[in-house]
Amino acid sequence: MEKQIRQLRELVSYHANRYYNLDDPEISDFEYDKLLHQLMDLEQAHPEYASPDSPTVKVGGVALNTFAEVEHRVQMGSLQDVFSFEELREFDRRVKEAVPEATYVVEPKIDGLSVSLDYVDGLLTIGSTRGNGFVGEDVTGNIRTIRSIPQTLPDKLPRLEARGEVYMPISSFERLVEQQELNDEKPAKNPRNAAAGSLRQKDPRVTAGRGLDVFVFNLQQIEGKTLESHSQSLDYLKSQGFPVSPSYLRCADIEDAIREVEQIGKRRGDYSFNIDGAVIKVDRFDHRERLGATAKYPKWAVAYKYPPEEKETLLTDIQVQVGRTGAVTPTAVFEPILLAGTTVSRAVLHNQDFINEKNLAIGDRIIIRKAGDIIPEVVSVAWHDPEKSAYQLPEHCPSCGAQLVRDPDQAVIRCPNSSCPAQVVRSLIHFCSRGAMDIDGMGVSVCSLLYREGLAKSVADLYRLRPEDLMEYEGFARKKAEKLTAAIEKSKENDLWQLLFGLGIHNIGEKAAKLLANRFRTLDAIRAASEEEISSIDGFGAIMARSVAEYFSNENNQDLCRQLEELGVNTSSLQGEGGNRFEGMTFVLTGTLPTLTRSEATAIIGRNGGKTSSSVSKKTTYVLAGEEAGSKLTKANQLGIPVISESEFLAMAERG
Repeated sequence: MEKQIRQLRELVSYHANRYYNLDDPEISDFEYDKLLHQLMDLEQAHPEYASPDSPTVKVGGVALNTFAEVEHRVQMGSLQDVFSFEELREFDRRVKEAVPEATYVVEPKIDGLSVSLDYVDGLLTIGSTRGNGFVGEDVTGNIRTIRSIPQTLPDKLPRLEARGEVYMPISSFERLVEQQELNDEKPAKNPRNAAAGSLRQKDPRVTAGRGLDVFVFNLQQIEGKTLESHSQSLDYLKSQGFPVSPSYLRCADIEDAIREVEQIGKRRGDYSFNIDGAVIKVDRFDHRERLGATAKYPKWAVAYKYPPEEKETLLTDIQVQVGRTGAVTPTAVFEPILLAGTTVSRAVLHNQDFINEKNLAIGDRIIIRKAGDIIPEVVSVAWHDPEKSAYQLPEHCPSCGAQLVRDPDQAVIRCPNSSCPAQVVRSLIHFCSRGAMDIDGMGVSVCSLLYREGLAKSVADLYRLRPEDLMEYEGFARKKAEKLTAAIEKSKENDLWQLLFGLGIHNIGEKAAKLLANRFRTLDAIRAASEEEISSIDGFGAIMARSVAEYFSNENNQDLCRQLEELGVNTSSLQGEGGNRFEGMTFVLTGTLPTLTRSEATAIIGRNGGKTSSSVSKKTTYVLAGEEAGSKLTKANQLGIPVISESEFLAMAERG
């Protein structure tokens, strides 16, 4: 039994790390909760094998090193999960033994990333993640990009700390996944992981573009005002401008609470955000004090988890799509079913290995569910025609007819033809996207139009476009055509890493492109570098290095790079080009500068060898402050960090 418990602890810890810290879960929330519950039952039955390191006695997350650490004044614990109404009634029996007069509040359990919002004298000073419950990450800069979070409160209380859940609305998540799929990037698995990854971005502008939102669901601490109950605190937080838990309801007894849990379950598909359960809390604060808490869970609240909804349907077709890198992705087409509130009829099948594993064939009866209640996925086969073998992907590209080949490093089949129409259109879309060359106005429809009409057969052709080339097409008046070509022209000034990322080299994302540009400085140097030299970059693996070397050894790619250079596209790194004036320095920007935009100031810092950070810490060298500087200025003064104006900053950049 001890061995079984130890193995189960290792398994739960592994999946907790992938969920909380890597934002890349391998199993569903429901499956993880079941494993955790199983471990709890075994530990309770065998207390002789108790361990202080068990995942049942600690919160799953850890404070990562990406941001400065924040020590929570009030522990941000987690809730015990229950999976049946009988378990809710057992919870009620335990509560009533200590507090017979207890009443409850029931509210939806938002599936997102838990954060603390700390206000001093009515001003938001720190926004932080839960981390391990005691120490989290300072994400104040990114928190401020979420418009629904108030920066100041009407009541200027000495201190107010609220706990909330940052989430990604379903519509924002679907847009993100669509863009990731267009770029042949690994799509986010569910809104919770997308929200967590977005909130941990180094660049607040990326966070701001992800459409995050928040619901505040708890008052952690308050000074200068007395509140007696949870429902009263939610009403008060709402009066201060916080978006509080939707449809919270006071219930006189557990049966009323159970009925509300059922109603929330029926409304799951109506919400514009994802929920993974309902929370039942004792309402009065004095009752909560009498009940107390365990090392991990409060005894006055539980979270009811809904099982994932699954339905059977008929697989009518399997369609294949060719991506930017030539990857051929199969998609299941099935008879429409209503699942988690929406009608679905398609699900990605990933690759041939996935199809073989499930022995899928057209005409099978299949079981569908929504991963994270959002993305449809094939769970299993309910009935398989014994006369049929598993579906096999085509041998030739459905777009250009080229012989498909299997990627030696991945379970992916690719079209090797770089001139394949499907790949070219996807490449144009990726090249123009925000993370790459960031050409405003070059969306999916425009890229498709340019290719279809023969105006852009490669990304180099974009830089040959003239306004009059576009004006004959519907929707392109002179002003719009001139605006688009001006945006294309401006992109010539972009940094080398943006060009590298935009070229769509296999296995090279934004971070890798920056490492490559910083190491070799020019496109010519990268083209001349050996695979061994590239693999010596800290953070590069053998597969990444091979992908870069193979890309630049291809004659078509060499010709494309020559064309881009001849057309005036920048092929040198702008980081540090002004010298090393700011080498080893970290700047934090706050407020509105008189003449410079944030991006312009950041570019000057980068060109002079420095770097920027979104939060103030002891490692900050200077805080560059403009008008209406907020909590970052306050924190800089508290830590004794030098604060400089724009004029002082520009003088420093010019002095050398």
